[in-house]
Amino acid sequence: MQKEVKLWNRDFVCIIIINFLVFLNHLSILSTFPFYIEYLGGSEAVAGMAAALFSIVAVLCRPFIGWMLDNGKRKAILVVGLCGMMLMPIGYLVLGTLFLAFVCRMVHGASLAFSNTSTATIATDIIPRPRFAEGMGMFGMATALATAVAPAVGLALMEKMGFGMLFLFGAFSIAIALVLFLMLKTPKIEVQKKPLNIKGLLDKDAIPASLTALIFMFTYGALENFAAKFAVEQHLPSGGIFFAIMAVTVLVMRLTAGKVTDRHGESIFAYSCNIAMFAAFLLLGLCPNTVTYILAAVLSGFGFGGLEPALQSMAVAIAPPENRGSANSTFLCAYDIGIGVGGGIAGVLISSFGYGKMFVIMAVFNILSIVVYVLIGRNHPSSFTYRKKLAAK
Repeated sequence: MQKEVKLWNRDFVCIIIINFLVFLNHLSILSTFPFYIEYLGGSEAVAGMAAALFSIVAVLCRPFIGWMLDNGKRKAILVVGLCGMMLMPIGYLVLGTLFLAFVCRMVHGASLAFSNTSTATIATDIIPRPRFAEGMGMFGMATALATAVAPAVGLALMEKMGFGMLFLFGAFSIAIALVLFLMLKTPKIEVQKKPLNIKGLLDKDAIPASLTALIFMFTYGALENFAAKFAVEQHLPSGGIFFAIMAVTVLVMRLTAGKVTDRHGESIFAYSCNIAMFAAFLLLGLCPNTVTYILAAVLSGFGFGGLEPALQSMAVAIAPPENRGSANSTFLCAYDIGIGVGGGIAGVLISSFGYGKMFVIMAVFNILSIVVYVLIGRNHPSSFTYRKKLAAK
């Protein structure tokens, strides 16, 4: 009888908690930032531009971060990112103008890129290969839990105590992460130093999963940036309730998605999760009421909770240790572009047509995500589904 490979240890738990605190900082501010832009005198389109700039900067940084990670600088990159994420909320608090808020937002985007590219790469070093998708799913639970807690906490702090307390909370969460960082021991990975090469900044084997995720994330970006404001406009339960319901579903999916991907492949999630998000957007766009709002939260939680860990596992599954940084950065670039561009497109659509038409138009991206997966993902060597088909022959 084959001995079960151990997944959990102190360092794995530690990197999961650090990742949770990174996303607690990020998502508590992301979900409230349109309100902060409005407080400073900006519109939804301006808030969408802030979301896009945040992600553009993160995307521009990630390939170079991946190269540095592939040269073995795992912990150094993480501490740079954590320090930036702790300082930027203080910047929002102290500076307080639209222009300077945009500057801080862009630096915050770079800091997130440093932080979660390195946490994901350290996690892939720690997780044993036989339980890789399961381990990535457990690692992703930090994001899911932050998705549940952060928007609700952020909105509550903003409404009851103001933006000052919200930004101090974001800084304090990363101060805790820095304490945990001091306790973290990472595996020694033998890597061959490689020169900076523009062609090598992206991992080509991660592209099929990354492109599929990028297009899916357009819709998720619209939700993250505007679900709370949509709820206010439509007199629905608060955005915090929406994100809490959504995130409970995400947590349930994260408990099972990794094991299913290890055993059966990612294709079931590429199809069903896009369909679930498509249905959620049609419900919000065509018949918004309390029941459909709650159902949309469940469907979107199912969609994001299943698809994101399955595709991230696919993106890095066949990467050797010296390419794990670039594979993670390739996937997370797609993640950032999707959220940022999705938020930007959504902001323009809301200003031009209103929330209803925005949701209907954005739902088309879920169909496109399935098309991309079918064309370039399902038969690629990085696909768990494809490799299992070959093994069965």
